Amino acid sequence: MSEEALQDVFGDGDSRPELPPADFDFLVYSLRLQAEMNLGLLPFGDKPEPDFELARHHIDLLAMLQEKTKGNLTPAEQKQLDNSVAELRFQYVQTKGSE
Repeated sequence: MSEEALQDVFGDGDSRPELPPADFDFLVYSLRLQAEMNLGLLPFGDKPEPDFELARHHIDLLAMLQEKTKGNLTPAEQKQLDNSVAELRFQYVQTKGSE
């Protein structure tokens, strides 16, 4: 595919910011953001109804990563993952309880 054809498909690059590196930190951040969004914790226009099933799924994905990567992460990565799982579980219970 030519450079012009790629620009037609993907744009000229000026329309969006550069994507972050595909690393473990970004994976955890992405899953956490999805869970927070599904819990209705992020301010996007009208406050959406929480989708507890989808939020629980994203929290479970992070918990699975926590279990499967045990002993293979840097201390900073482990702390980020542990904190994310604990905070999301707390936010889930809080949000579900205020329903």
